[in-house]
Amino acid sequence: MNEFLCIAPSVKLGKNVKLSQFINLYGCEIGDDTKIGAFVEIQKNARVGRCCKISSHTFVCEGVDIEDNVFIGHNVTFVNDSYPRATATGGGLQSEADWKVEKTLVKKGASIGSGSTILSKVTIGENAIVGAGSVVTKDVPASAIVAGNPAKVLRFLTQEK
Repeated sequence: MNEFLCIAPSVKLGKNVKLSQFINLYGCEIGDDTKIGAFVEIQKNARVGRCCKISSHTFVCEGVDIEDNVFIGHNVTFVNDSYPRATATGGGLQSEADWKVEKTLVKKGASIGSGSTILSKVTIGENAIVGAGSVVTKDVPASAIVAGNPAKVLRFLTQEK
């Protein structure tokens, strides 16, 4: 194993997974034929499906479920807490016991452009496209193209005949 990979024993890697150097994976699941770029972190209880591409400098936090055939551009950030705080009510630093993971779902065939931020409790629909630099604050319908801050539907993909 390469000395520049940090892959915990709890990670489930599918067949033919391609891993770049300088990655951090722990407690997650990566499907067959997926490619993970450099400087990517995928946390525990996150899942990446088959035939996905996760580009460099991306952060996939706990509670994110990425289905098959999904493209994630460079420097995409997922968020799993709507109201993050450093300290608990008593004043001490928060621990895992002080918060609840909020889920995010990226449906099969979706594409998320570079530099996007995906907030928690959203679903990005099947074959949807999120434009680069977008901030996704609510669900994205299937086959929609969204962009902006906050991301808004620009149009829908049409089926080619």
